[in-house]
Amino acid sequence: MSGIIGKKLGMSNIFGKDGEIIPVTVIQAGPCMVVNIRTKEKNGYEAFQLSFGERKEKHTSKPLAGQYKSSGIKPATLLKEFRNFTAGDYKVGDQIGADFFVEGEKIKVRGKNKGKGFQGVMRRHNFGGVGGTTHGQSDRLRAPGSIGSSSYPSRVFKGMKMAGRMGYENVTIQGLKVVKVIPEQNLIFVKGAVPGAVNTILELIKK
Repeated sequence: MSGIIGKKLGMSNIFGKDGEIIPVTVIQAGPCMVVNIRTKEKNGYEAFQLSFGERKEKHTSKPLAGQYKSSGIKPATLLKEFRNFTAGDYKVGDQIGADFFVEGEKIKVRGKNKGKGFQGVMRRHNFGGVGGTTHGQSDRLRAPGSIGSSSYPSRVFKGMKMAGRMGYENVTIQGLKVVKVIPEQNLIFVKGAVPGAVNTILELIKK
């Protein structure tokens, strides 16, 4: 299987074997349940459907509730598909946890980064600002400057860097090392930072 679902619990640091301090992100890796197995013969592609977390049945849509019921699994908070796997390794109803990973291996982590709301061009695109700080130009310090193109073509080009919503985008960090695995608590310690705030749902994918 290519990966599982996890949740960011926070950041800390641990001591390595030689006494060095290693900054780590603590991630709850699973437990995930195999809800369904997609096959080429039936679905046209191969994938595993994994569930994560718990949700009351009354808060679950009827199609999803029926899918969980047919698999004999309780409704979950999240359902995701993962490809690139060997079908014979798992079956519907199997549980996968932190022991899916091995200490020392490299993984990539995908999730949504922190949302910053509506931001101006200086914060969003690192503009330097326009105008001076004197001579009555104080209202233009953080302005974007000219965005038009004179009389031709008399319009603003698409994709121009302007103010707008910042953050809450899918981000993938590659090459993160698994420093420690605690299978009993479904915890893994990854060296470095991962996207999002505390409790952000993550995809943990083997390289």
